[in-house]
Amino acid sequence: MHTYFPKSLSLSIVVWLRLAGRGAFKLALRCPQKVHDIVVDPEPNWSFESLSSELHSLEKKLHDSCSVPVPFTKVQSRKGVKRSPMAFVMSLSNEETELSESEREEDRDPSMVTAKRFNCDDLYMSDSDGSDYELAFDAQSYLMDEVGLVESALFERSHEHHLQVQEDIRNQLSAIEAELMTEQEKSASAFARIEKYREARKELERKLDTHYQRKIAEALDNHLTAIQRDHELKSQIEERRIRSDAAHEEAKRKERAFHEERLRQERARAEAEAKLRFEEAKMAALEAERRAAKEAAEKEATEASKRIAAVASQQEAAKPQLNADSSNMNLQPQASGSNRTKKSQTTGDVVRAAQTALTLEQGRLLKLKELEEANRTLIMTSNMDFSNHERHISRLIRQIRGITENVRVKASELVKILKNPSCPQSISVAAFAKKVVSHCESPDNAVFACGHVIVLVTSQVPQAMDLLLAEFHRACIYTVPKHIVYSKSTFESKEAYYKDIGHREDGGKLESVKDYLKRLESYMKLYGALVQTEVQGVPNIHGPKEGWAWLARFLNVLPANMYTAVALNAFLQTAGFVLFRKYKSQFTKMLHIILNDFLNALREREDSELNPIILEIQSYIEDNKFRQEPEGRSLQGQLLSSVMVPESEPSRGYYY
Repeated sequence: MHTYFPKSLSLSIVVWLRLAGRGAFKLALRCPQKVHDIVVDPEPNWSFESLSSELHSLEKKLHDSCSVPVPFTKVQSRKGVKRSPMAFVMSLSNEETELSESEREEDRDPSMVTAKRFNCDDLYMSDSDGSDYELAFDAQSYLMDEVGLVESALFERSHEHHLQVQEDIRNQLSAIEAELMTEQEKSASAFARIEKYREARKELERKLDTHYQRKIAEALDNHLTAIQRDHELKSQIEERRIRSDAAHEEAKRKERAFHEERLRQERARAEAEAKLRFEEAKMAALEAERRAAKEAAEKEATEASKRIAAVASQQEAAKPQLNADSSNMNLQPQASGSNRTKKSQTTGDVVRAAQTALTLEQGRLLKLKELEEANRTLIMTSNMDFSNHERHISRLIRQIRGITENVRVKASELVKILKNPSCPQSISVAAFAKKVVSHCESPDNAVFACGHVIVLVTSQVPQAMDLLLAEFHRACIYTVPKHIVYSKSTFESKEAYYKDIGHREDGGKLESVKDYLKRLESYMKLYGALVQTEVQGVPNIHGPKEGWAWLARFLNVLPANMYTAVALNAFLQTAGFVLFRKYKSQFTKMLHIILNDFLNALREREDSELNPIILEIQSYIEDNKFRQEPEGRSLQGQLLSSVMVPESEPSRGYYY
């Protein structure tokens, strides 16, 4: 078995040697491992000489401290004995040195180290030494007991202190281990959070990178799409321009051919008319000559008996006179025919209008003139005052609004006034036509509602339509349609030309072009609203068919200028929707002619004041505004009742 020895034996040690039995013994340190900052460090590598020296010093200290002489003396000094420097082994018999397992566990201290085995066979010990040894222990047994008690108490105290220190160390170690575990858990948790945050940041950066790449791709796609759309738009514009130029050239060629043909026809017609008039004048001269010869012959026969010679001489003298008269008569008709031809040609160059339109205009104006003359005669011969009827008609027209019930009531009241026997119908109809046209200039004029009222009234009083159209032609020549071209040879001054086309004169001063165009636009809007009005069950005497004829005559004859452009735009704004719905592709062809020919002719004038009206007409056609119902066309409220419908027909709504 191994025995544990400390390096220093500064404290008292009970050594009990039973050399006789050659038994082994155990040396133990009966004190704490650390006392007053002195640490007992085990040193296993020591020799027997160091042990002997240590025991010798211990014996000396015990001898000096003891008051009773100790008979423990050596015969021979230990220094005289030759010792081996090698380690030695101390043996102890089992029966004398048996220790319990519990004692062995208690005595096994980590501060002790395993001693090396050594032999004491060569140790010199005489009998005297043995006797001295035994006597010394016998003589001082009481001292050993006292020292044993002190040492035992000191050992117990040291052991308790050692256990307490161990317990404190264990508690501190447990606390330190718990704290270390807590710190490790915190560190692990912090590392986990850091790792989680790092992963989250990576995921966020990946998403942001994906989103940024997607945005770049979308922006690039939008840019490429815009570029492609721009190229397509440019190509479409170029193709449209090419087609427009080609169509414009073709239209110009056709227009030149048509104009040349028309001039040729007019020239041939004028020549035929001049020839006819010349023949008529010649026949008239011959007839007059025959009548004069007959009268002269009768006169000569009555006086033949009295003055035969005189008659003969008179006859000879009368022949040259008759020839001179005949020549004068022939020359006079030729001059008058030439003047009429020149005047006709001049009028044809100044007035631009279709012949059918001029014929209709003259007929309507003639009816209006005859009616006004009859009304003046009637007013002069009658003692009645008809001004109240005129004021009532004017008030009803001013009260027209875009409401179904309002239109029905106003139309019904107007029909009652026109059919009132207390007032001649010619006076009330003339007042109705005049007040309707003059109401165009009012800023609150509801043109579509007014168109409904006109259709409802003229369906009951048909003769009112021609008079109304005559008032339109008198107020605005473009409702014919007709245009007068300025010519210095025809008009004495610009003022005379402006008066002829419809400018008003107030206080000796003509209205401005701007004011005239404003009035012109209002007249054309009402005229367009009239021709587009469709009332279910009520015929429109001047409906979409007449509107189509107006547009065709306008584009065929009238030139492109500020006046005609304003008139055309106002007409399309109100009547274009119904004309498109009725004539479909034919109307779109008309619009293409306007877009390609009429607007190009306006642009060729290079007048900056024409740009707004050009853009407005172009926007109306290109944006397909003719497909959209104009604002105010549909009346508000419920449909009209059957008040204005003849009693024989069932009650039904008027509108589609």
